Amino acid sequence: MTTDLDLAYEYCRRLTKERAKNFYYAFITLPAAKRRAIYATYAFCRLCDDATDDSDDPDVKLRLVEEQREALEMTCAGKPEGQVYLALHDTINSFGIPRDHLDEVINGVEMDITKSRYSTFEELSEYCYRVASAVGLVCIEIFGYTDPNARQHAVDLGIAMQLTNILRDVEEDLERDRLYLPSEDLERFGCSEDEILQRRTSDGFRDMMRFQVERARDYFQRGKRLLPLLSPRSRACPAVLHGLYSRLLDRIEAADYNVFGKRIGLGTHEKLGLMAKLWLNAIVSRVRER
Repeated sequence: MTTDLDLAYEYCRRLTKERAKNFYYAFITLPAAKRRAIYATYAFCRLCDDATDDSDDPDVKLRLVEEQREALEMTCAGKPEGQVYLALHDTINSFGIPRDHLDEVINGVEMDITKSRYSTFEELSEYCYRVASAVGLVCIEIFGYTDPNARQHAVDLGIAMQLTNILRDVEEDLERDRLYLPSEDLERFGCSEDEILQRRTSDGFRDMMRFQVERARDYFQRGKRLLPLLSPRSRACPAVLHGLYSRLLDRIEAADYNVFGKRIGLGTHEKLGLMAKLWLNAIVSRVRER
């Protein structure tokens, strides 16, 4: 018999498949119960992010974000409303998800309304933590771990992935009047904001982007230390995400850091091939540990 909870999880699965194909194919490497929980987590993040799409008024956006905060409060009090929050409520209870991590996701969405420029990398790191690392901290509770060092490595991996998104999506973000690249780094490499607004790939811009790519790779290297600390059956999922996002940095570098015009990405066959390889490597490593 199909229950309301089953329907809620199925809704989260369909939403994930529709809106996040890269994540979806990484998630299918997980055992069924963990996979459903990850779908619910993604659906919650998507719901928070989409809540502000229907208005250009910052005050309206902030009110909509507050509604999600209230919905999370109700969920944690045992009164979830809607399919996403029903599934999330079950996930929170099943895997002991700390409320603080979910609150931080909402705080990150709020930052996108109130802040469009970043002076320092320290400021940007706070944003990356909220929109990506906090999600990673939720995920490792679902994946399973015993070594507390896993938490810091999950934070590092989240920052690496979000930095990669930022570097790939410079032009897309400009269209929303957002520039995440820290102004201290622009100044350091002699790259002005006007150059970026004009979509100019000057030597200064390339030098600055090269620095950001290496910064992201450093975080990826630290984030990779997470994998052996996770439950063996869960490692393939973050391994796939690590591999896909690392490859995006290679593509940005291969394009000589020109992220304007054509959006940089991976082809379907390349993604599927890379996923299969990383998944197989994770399985082989698991077998060797037995």
